Amino acid sequence: MAIKQTTNEGLKRAYLITLTKEEIAGKIDAEIKKIAPQVKMPGFRPGKVPANLVKKMHGEQIHGQTVNDMIRDSVDAMIRDENLRPAMQPSIALSDGYEEGKDAEITVELEVLPQIEAPSVEGLKLEKLVVPVTDEQIREAIENVAGQNKSYKDAAKTKKAAERNQLIIDFLGKIDGEPFEGGKAEDAPLVIGSGAFIPGFEEQLVGAKAGDEKTITVTFPEDYQAEHLAGKEAEFDVTVKAVKVETDTKIDDEFAKQLGLDSLEKLEEIMKGQLEQQTAGLTRTQMKRALLDQLAAGHDFEVPATMVEAEFQQIWAQLQQEAAKEENPEDALKQIEEEKDDYRAIAERRVRLGLLLSEIGQANDVQVSGQEMNMLIQQAAQQYREEDRERFVQYIQQEPMAAAQLRAPLYEDKVVDFLFDKAEVTEREVTTEELQAAIEADEEAEAEKAKETKAPAKKSAAKKAPAKKPAVKKAPAKKAPTKKPAAKTTPAKDGDIGDAKPAAKKAPAKKAPAKKAPAKKTDTAAKADVDKSTAKKAPARKPAAKKAPAKKASAKKTAGS
Repeated sequence: MAIKQTTNEGLKRAYLITLTKEEIAGKIDAEIKKIAPQVKMPGFRPGKVPANLVKKMHGEQIHGQTVNDMIRDSVDAMIRDENLRPAMQPSIALSDGYEEGKDAEITVELEVLPQIEAPSVEGLKLEKLVVPVTDEQIREAIENVAGQNKSYKDAAKTKKAAERNQLIIDFLGKIDGEPFEGGKAEDAPLVIGSGAFIPGFEEQLVGAKAGDEKTITVTFPEDYQAEHLAGKEAEFDVTVKAVKVETDTKIDDEFAKQLGLDSLEKLEEIMKGQLEQQTAGLTRTQMKRALLDQLAAGHDFEVPATMVEAEFQQIWAQLQQEAAKEENPEDALKQIEEEKDDYRAIAERRVRLGLLLSEIGQANDVQVSGQEMNMLIQQAAQQYREEDRERFVQYIQQEPMAAAQLRAPLYEDKVVDFLFDKAEVTEREVTTEELQAAIEADEEAEAEKAKETKAPAKKSAAKKAPAKKPAVKKAPAKKAPTKKPAAKTTPAKDGDIGDAKPAAKKAPAKKAPAKKAPAKKTDTAAKADVDKSTAKKAPARKPAAKKAPAKKASAKKTAGS
């Protein structure tokens, strides 16, 4: 094997690896000898099939697999021997003219992580904006709980059902005269106007009285989760067994006991804790932004363009999704298009910040424990159908990049917490509105600071910094289709980081493009992605793992829920 560097410009590197035909032939012969004892062929005893016949039967497959393995091993050896720290998955291509019996030339292109020094963690000063919880806020929160836990009493038998009344009903649904699964219930509570049932169901029961029997006709929504019912017209035979009206809820110890608590005092204590937790999230966001501003000051080094592009694409995808939901999508899209350069500058700033945080974490031995990682995996697995959860766990265990993506948000939080502990923190009481205004001001300031550092100086220093990683993505269940985006990033939030460099993926047989490494499409700032401009990809340290299963469908309204 021969390795020749062909490009060394800034963070860009390119290499030409040559595998000689003799090396390839030797590996193929060794592989044939290895598998021959397991090959079965009519006319031969097990393990006695001649090597030349094994090669004739399986030669093309063995050749393709062997070349892939050799490419994988040679790229791994090159990265190790050249002391490279890839920022993203390398782009790897086998020369177009390659065929069996010839030397194989492999082109490897990649960007490396910049050499940076971990910023000093001494002398950090932060202001913590704290929102005190008032008795009035606690009372209002309890009243909201009371409003969500309404009680009802029987109305007069002559009472006609109206908005906000509760009906107790039996129903039987039919399509084309035949009952369907899930279309029957007894003593089902229904509050008119709640929107709990499919469109048109509740409205047709307005005016009904206890003892009434009605047949109502509705059409299931086109996007109904039960595909065999979606878009179909159904008739429901409904018996109204009772009409009930709301009763006033008295907030006292008895009300608290209905909620499973000992007293109203205990309920107030719980509500205060919840309110404090809500504002604590805003306080953390404000402190984190102030921290990142301090870290960003004075650190202006070159960052890998592929990482910036990946981060920008994630921000841009979310912005487009949000614009599409606006009252005038065309105007919203036009507006973000005009600010495209600004968002690209924000992406660059976030990548730089992520590398700084990652360097601080490594320099100070911040780690995600095995127990914490197992908890992350189990929590993420709950997003999938029960029968697919084990497949997801195996996917994470087999894919280093996917594991790093899942680990990234927690790793970032732990680095930020480490820095909070090191900082000198002063508290100042503010209102919720003032805290939110401070966060919004920080968002605007982030964009301005990003503009100011659009063309950073190429400054380097002395330590390794791992690449940022995305929060893990999930792939749909069948075969190996593209991955489904997860949801985390907002364009206003500084990004996540990772603590391990990406691993390459396994390439298929000769000249065919390899499968891409799991790539993010939306949501979460400062993530790594695959270079989409390259047709042929690198093989991995081990065979590509099965794709993660699809997330379970979100529950929608059923006929009686």
